[in-house]
Amino acid sequence: MQVLVLNSGSSSLKFQLFSMPEETILCSGLIERIGFDDAKFKLKTKENTLEVVTAIPNHKTGLELLANRLLDKDTGVIKSTDAIHIVGHRVVHGGKHFSDTTEITEAVKDKIKTLSSLAPLHNPPNLEGIEVAETIFPNAKQIAVFDTAFHQSIPEYAYKYAIPNEYSEKLHIRVYGFHGTSHKYVSEKAMEYLGKKNSKIITIHLGNGCSMTAIKNGKSVDHSLGFSPINGLIMGTRSGDIDPSIIFHLAEKYDYNVNEINALLQKKSGMFGLTGLSDLRDIQAEAEKGNKACQLALQMNAYRIKKYIGSYAAVLNGLDAIVFTAGIGENSILMRQMVCENMDFLGIELDTEKNKVRSKETHAINTDGSNVKVLVIPTNEELEIAKQSINLFKN
Repeated sequence: MQVLVLNSGSSSLKFQLFSMPEETILCSGLIERIGFDDAKFKLKTKENTLEVVTAIPNHKTGLELLANRLLDKDTGVIKSTDAIHIVGHRVVHGGKHFSDTTEITEAVKDKIKTLSSLAPLHNPPNLEGIEVAETIFPNAKQIAVFDTAFHQSIPEYAYKYAIPNEYSEKLHIRVYGFHGTSHKYVSEKAMEYLGKKNSKIITIHLGNGCSMTAIKNGKSVDHSLGFSPINGLIMGTRSGDIDPSIIFHLAEKYDYNVNEINALLQKKSGMFGLTGLSDLRDIQAEAEKGNKACQLALQMNAYRIKKYIGSYAAVLNGLDAIVFTAGIGENSILMRQMVCENMDFLGIELDTEKNKVRSKETHAINTDGSNVKVLVIPTNEELEIAKQSINLFKN
């Protein structure tokens, strides 16, 4: 069975085509800068890698280009679009409506649309990817895998906010959690590495968006992101935790409206707000040159992660492992070092030489004497989506 997985962003489209259940990657790629004349299409197969720079005005054009390349006599890996049996879609926010992987219907699309206000940077492009895929792969089953689903196991005392009950019950304001496919995938890999399902693990997903999850015996019990993907850790352009009174202060004293405050916290804050840069590689390079703002931003980022490690170790009443994953977590030697410094009271001891090792496999970077395993596990959200998609039909 062939499963195409689409991760549709506002100006990008990641994809992988799998042969399942073998978990064989037939091809993978990325479309960047959708909406620009110099958009980049990259398709990688076992035989070759194709890169094309061309105008891609929208997701429909991008997916049409993908379909044509899959069918191309030189680069193609399928004979017709009917060869793809399932298209699995990443959808960020499922609200209270979706606790499991779901086959997409008109009603499901309507729900995803209504939830766009909770994830304005994510749900709209997710939905657009679904609607375009329906036209290009009309005979495939369209499946939604929700970032929020993995966190439905968080207990009520952890997901509920201390606001009047009517807002929780009628307006469904609560912690939902995000990056669920990534946290689920790497936590299962960590349990395999540890050789036990009964475990206490903290997973640290660090990319442009960042989050942490406390996982006990394979279940999410707390998570740093909440009602929307804006709070918790410091992110590329998102603020993470702030005092809510700052919002009122901006509105009352400086006459900011709701849209301006939302744009400030979603698109102009985080590492970008602190440094003018959102890519951690650029920030690290500037910090090495002596840029004080970049040095401080890195310290703030690591400090916030440490705070969550401490609180989640308390929630779990112990700790077997911490896991670094996603673009920054897997690749930033410096950030892992800064996070793990002076954490020996929790039994976390980093081996500086092991920390320099790069691998596409699960590997430990802790000292031999460390009571807590420090693991780097490359995430594979696309594979997790493919697995959940075919499991829907097995069940």
